[in-house]
Amino acid sequence: MNPAVNVSERVVRSDRLLNKWAVEERTSLDITTIYRKMKAGTFPQPVRVGRRRVAWRESDIAAWQAALEVGTRL
Repeated sequence: MNPAVNVSERVVRSDRLLNKWAVEERTSLDITTIYRKMKAGTFPQPVRVGRRRVAWRESDIAAWQAALEVGTRL
């Protein structure tokens, strides 16, 4: 099995789009806090998926969580 194929498959799988409820569940933050952090530049920006709808890339949320320091306040 080619390792390069494995990596690209994982990237595709992890780039699912998450709606605001899924992001709230994964981060334990409410949507108001999420938008406040986005405005401050400390949370990933969403992508527009419709005229009045946005979603976040799963990989962006995972990277944000991995970058958090353990034991610090959000």
